[in-house]
Amino acid sequence: MTKATKTIRSKERDTIIQALSAGVVPRLGLPHIVVGRVGETAALLRDIDRVADGGSAVRFVIGAYGAGKTFFAGMVRLIAHEKKCVTMHADLSPNRRIHGSGGQGRALYAEAVNNMATRNKPEGSALQSVIERLVTDAVKEAGEKSVAVETVIDQKLEPISGLQGGYDFATVLKAYWRGSEESNGSLKENAIRWLRGEYSTKTDARKDLGVRTIIDDETVYESLKSLACLVRIAGYAGLLVMFDEMANIYKLQNAQARKQNYEQILNIVNDALQGTTSGIGFVMCGTPEFLLDTRRGVFSYEALQSRLAENVFAGEGRVDFSGPVVRLQNLTPEDLLVLLGNIRAVFASGDSAKYLVPDEALTAFMMYCDRKIGESYFRTPRSTVKAFVQMLSILEQNPGTTWQGLLETVSIVPDTPDNVAEAGADGEGDELTSLRLS
Repeated sequence: MTKATKTIRSKERDTIIQALSAGVVPRLGLPHIVVGRVGETAALLRDIDRVADGGSAVRFVIGAYGAGKTFFAGMVRLIAHEKKCVTMHADLSPNRRIHGSGGQGRALYAEAVNNMATRNKPEGSALQSVIERLVTDAVKEAGEKSVAVETVIDQKLEPISGLQGGYDFATVLKAYWRGSEESNGSLKENAIRWLRGEYSTKTDARKDLGVRTIIDDETVYESLKSLACLVRIAGYAGLLVMFDEMANIYKLQNAQARKQNYEQILNIVNDALQGTTSGIGFVMCGTPEFLLDTRRGVFSYEALQSRLAENVFAGEGRVDFSGPVVRLQNLTPEDLLVLLGNIRAVFASGDSAKYLVPDEALTAFMMYCDRKIGESYFRTPRSTVKAFVQMLSILEQNPGTTWQGLLETVSIVPDTPDNVAEAGADGEGDELTSLRLS
């Protein structure tokens, strides 16, 4: 096994261990446990570079239950932050959709904005810091040019004003600036609320901010494009929007509702492929059924099927990452061995001299899991990883205990979609099955 050499901070160490022991993907310290995915990561890196260069991109990350979509998405967000991009992400649900008529679209937008993140604020809630950066730069530029700050603000917001629905968007941003100038906390808060999609009536928005529109189900996509323009004006490279749990569209019973969602997805795909949007990329994660089912999935919508059809020469070991669809393969036993080694290193804070178990314990643990539950120990490794973390926790807290003595007492059962659904993730989301992304 390769020995760890990089020191792991206590905060990252504790976050990783606590998350893995609970069976969920940690939101901090992912680089310490990630393995593999070289081709897929390179493909998304090219997308991020394209967005940072003022272009656009769209990807559908497709994988079976437990294939690692959530974990992969988390790694892509970290890469985007290193490339000076802003990210937004949200999980679809029955109450959060790309298109809706009863507030579902606005709910998805609001969740994504709440999760807006930057390198300095990776855990979310970065909207206000992005706006503050815009205001600060405007004040500095105004001082250097000896002109009014309002003049600079107007010039900076001009690109947003030219977008569909962007005039009111720019008006609200200017209201935030006025609130800063006048020390009016209420005005600033109202502006943030509007940008987060929290206004439910146009009357309240007009009274508080002097605008005639709000962000609602009909304007979600246009508002995302305005946000992409905002982050670039504020000095960031671009905006990456990530939607997980896309299978919730596939599960909609109402055929018309599914069609409307697929129509909105088609708009996003067309804009990205034709280059009519700038500085924004979309990543949508879903199951093969969500994509391929010709009765209820994406491929039930002919226009999308023609655009997302995969290279006919791919398959049988050949991959093609040039198209919009990226398929994630299952974890291999070799990958899981590396993952267990990484977890061991996390417990030791990166110091190989403090490893709780030797290399042979890793292979012995995998052999034990194989005997207990068969090949699912590496194909759906949530239970496997959780049990390994718990074993290391016992060894850490009980000096004198041997891993050989603990091994035969480990309780482990096959991980199934039903088990994960009981945990509240419907087989995906933040569940540790996502770690199989290796």
